[in-house]
Amino acid sequence: MAKQSGELLIQENKEARFHYEILDTYEAGIVLIGSEVKSIRGKNVRLKDSYVAFIRDEPFLQNAHIAPYKSGGYANHEPERLRKLLLHRAEVDYLQATVREKGLSVIPLKIYFKNGRVKILLGLGKGKKIHDKRESIKKRDVDLALRQTLRKSR
Repeated sequence: MAKQSGELLIQENKEARFHYEILDTYEAGIVLIGSEVKSIRGKNVRLKDSYVAFIRDEPFLQNAHIAPYKSGGYANHEPERLRKLLLHRAEVDYLQATVREKGLSVIPLKIYFKNGRVKILLGLGKGKKIHDKRESIKKRDVDLALRQTLRKSR
């Protein structure tokens, strides 16, 4: 089996960057079964409302929807089951402590293949207030208008 090099983006959680101010990012592995990997290869995954919860000092991905594999048969998986995340113990302890003490959240930002393995990029984020979201919308609108005027001027 030949190893793949580089990264292949599967799904990005764009809404997370709108609702949260991302302070730090971590790359984690994810425990999957065969039909889930095949479904992810087909880009049948949704990270929109997902988050990371700590159960018995272990991180789990919750509410991530991986659609059942169409050719899976009886060995298919539950679409929104808990999926264990693979991180170093020091990272798990740090994330768990900051979530508990500072009130931050751990949010999946994107899921991708790296060297043939499924990885997930986690962001340690602080929820934005309404005025922060308005600033994000204004900045996005200004950038869009700038790109449109540059396109028209060419």
